[in-house]
Amino acid sequence: MTVTGRVRPSVGAMPSYRPGKDAAQAEAEHGISGAIKLASNETPWPPVESVVEAVREAAGSINRYADHRATGLRDRLADWFDVSADMVSVGAGSAGLLQQLCLSFVDPGDEVVFPWRSFEVYPVYTQLMAGRGVTVPLDGWSIDLDAVAAAVRPTTKIVFLATPNNPTGTALTTAALADFMRRVSPDVVVAVDEAYREFNDPSLGDPVTDLVPEFPNVIVLRTFSKAHGLAGLRLGYGVAQAPLIEQVDKTMAPFAVNALAQAAGIAAIEAEPEIRTRVDLLLAERVRLVADLRADGHKLPDPHGNFVWLPFGERTGEIHLGLERRGVVTRPFADEGIRVTIGSPDENDRFRSTLAEVIAAL
Repeated sequence: MTVTGRVRPSVGAMPSYRPGKDAAQAEAEHGISGAIKLASNETPWPPVESVVEAVREAAGSINRYADHRATGLRDRLADWFDVSADMVSVGAGSAGLLQQLCLSFVDPGDEVVFPWRSFEVYPVYTQLMAGRGVTVPLDGWSIDLDAVAAAVRPTTKIVFLATPNNPTGTALTTAALADFMRRVSPDVVVAVDEAYREFNDPSLGDPVTDLVPEFPNVIVLRTFSKAHGLAGLRLGYGVAQAPLIEQVDKTMAPFAVNALAQAAGIAAIEAEPEIRTRVDLLLAERVRLVADLRADGHKLPDPHGNFVWLPFGERTGEIHLGLERRGVVTRPFADEGIRVTIGSPDENDRFRSTLAEVIAAL
């Protein structure tokens, strides 16, 4: 795998990533107050106090540039995963590393394969490099690895696999991923995108230990945005064999991970037991909400992230708008379904009762 010089042609009209609307936008648009945001899969709680204190302390030195390579953070991540530091990269969220992968490996006309529907930046970053996105339909709500493998061709440079998948919440086992990797050329980079790792069922396996040692073309991407409550600081990381990390690092923007994010990341690792307690509370809420929604007659896949997927099909738009007009902001996918973040107990109760009200009014 090599990175070569290139000249980019014009890519024409570009798709754009459209994040979920926030509560203030909904309030202004609909003339309401007291809206809640369940659209962007954020944690409902602020960072733990030790992380906030680390950010406060780091803020006193922000007149200086941060370490470009985030060496201290990489070293701490390497210790955490029991790998060498040259097997770890960091970026501006896991989404930043996804972009770096496209910058590193996709030339004009190259193909990037990914299931669909999945994370919305995959086609955006592919087209940014004048590549061609090859989408593989989901099997119901789940990723069909056989179909993904069949879509890989000599012109394929990257495969993106989100597990849990965003927005459907279904997940892949590492055994299935290993079988997939053995059917894919070692010249194809496979990104296992685990932004919601902390909410996943651990019995499905760990790609860092189960895949990275065997496959030099796999990279596992994770983030501090979700479980650790650092969405606003933009901090993600990747784990892969050293030659692949070296190529990804070549396209890292200068000082992409700022000083506050670096300090917060180290502090969050140190606070992992406390953060795990919060994750367990959220998982209990997920179990409760799913059971309640199913009791209300809704069909939804078993979720493995901090969100649920409600496949409302052609009713999606009117249900989403009805929720938003009543102050519950969710994430719609036109004519497919609504993704709803697991919030606090009060927020989850409000979502459920408001959803019942909206459906009754249709």
